[in-house]
Amino acid sequence: MNNNQNKRNFQTEAFKHRVVVDPKYADKTWKILEHAIHEIYNHNGSGLNAEELYRNAYNMVLHKFGEKLYSGLVSTMTFHLKEISKVIEAAQGGLFLEELNRKWADHNKAVQMIRDMLMYMDRTFVPSTHKTPVHELGLNLWRDNIIRSSTIQTRLLNTLLELILRERTGEVINRGLIRNIIKMLMDLGPSVYQEDFEKPFLEVSANFYRVESQQFIECCDCGDYLKKTERRLNEEIERVSYYLDAKREAKITDVVEQEMIANHMLRLVHMENSGMVNMLLDDKYEDLGRMYSLFCRVSNGLSTIRDVMTSHIRETGKQLVTDPEKLKDPVEFVQCLLDEKDKYDRIISLAFSNDKTFQNALNSSFEFFINLNPRSPEFISLFVDDKLRKGLKGVSEEDIEIVLDKVMILFRYLQERDVFEKYYKQHLEKRLLSGETVSDDAERSLIVKLKTECGYQFTSE
Repeated sequence: MNNNQNKRNFQTEAFKHRVVVDPKYADKTWKILEHAIHEIYNHNGSGLNAEELYRNAYNMVLHKFGEKLYSGLVSTMTFHLKEISKVIEAAQGGLFLEELNRKWADHNKAVQMIRDMLMYMDRTFVPSTHKTPVHELGLNLWRDNIIRSSTIQTRLLNTLLELILRERTGEVINRGLIRNIIKMLMDLGPSVYQEDFEKPFLEVSANFYRVESQQFIECCDCGDYLKKTERRLNEEIERVSYYLDAKREAKITDVVEQEMIANHMLRLVHMENSGMVNMLLDDKYEDLGRMYSLFCRVSNGLSTIRDVMTSHIRETGKQLVTDPEKLKDPVEFVQCLLDEKDKYDRIISLAFSNDKTFQNALNSSFEFFINLNPRSPEFISLFVDDKLRKGLKGVSEEDIEIVLDKVMILFRYLQERDVFEKYYKQHLEKRLLSGETVSDDAERSLIVKLKTECGYQFTSE
């Protein structure tokens, strides 16, 4: 029984193997890895045994030397970047950006190789201790030791701004090189791109376009000024697409729009001998279209040109309907109204993108001045009478409908429609009694249009 009890009390313990780590293990292993990092930065990385290096880094983390490995990495990379900084600083003239670009490419390759070597540390030790991952660490160290070094930071900005200025003034520059440098700043993070480049770039650009717009407006007519503005705007958009941050295109276009359009809107539209009124008078569709497309980019731009158009149409319309010479011939009077309407319909269609607000402004302007002449209803009826007696002889049904539709547009502007109805009824009866109408179909068509517009109480045959 005692033997059985002894058997029951016997317990097997797990075999404990005590791992003895060489006290100098961490230093020795780090020296191997440090040497590898030096070799990578010295372009000798291809001869390294990647598998062995990975295993060494893995074991350091496994044996709780992750902190030593990480801090060693930071100090070694920092050492090399300070040396690289000296080389970049020593580059003269146009070689400065080329050297910076070359060293940036080398650094990226080095960081990639180092990250592969320290992958286990990057995946385990770094997140558990809230350290910065190797790739991001490489960017931060490059930013702090290169881009924001006291000598490189200002020189880099001035070089970029100088090259962009030269391109704006017609020189051909190395766009590919600038694109690489700008992409580097973007890769270093939004704050680097915006603070170290974009903010001063926008300030310098605003000054450039402020001065240039003042020069242009003193020596160019309105049409030429708009062409130059359009070209500058397109150049900036193209520049952004080629070597700046495309997502922030609006930043630079806002500058051009403010300095070249918004700040000079009123002076442009009212420019003597070439402003908007002259463009309207001369049917300059291309110039008007350019003005519309540019002004629509700025606050109150479209309302500015719409107000000028409205004011001009009202003024010319008022002159037309109160001109004693025009009043002598009712048919010519109405034809002038139709011609004026056609003119501005074409302008709104060809230059103002069929903008409904411009069409509404045109309609309200016509309604305003047509009703200034109390004889407008009578004259429109006389115009219809002339066309249906003789003016539309030999004209196709389709063209007759076009004329009738235009008459209906003028009719809609009338406030005294009952006056028109009175004269229309008299003229219609005379045409029908004398048999002088050119087309019974045309007569019926117009009556249907009038009834549709006014209701079936309107006169009928």
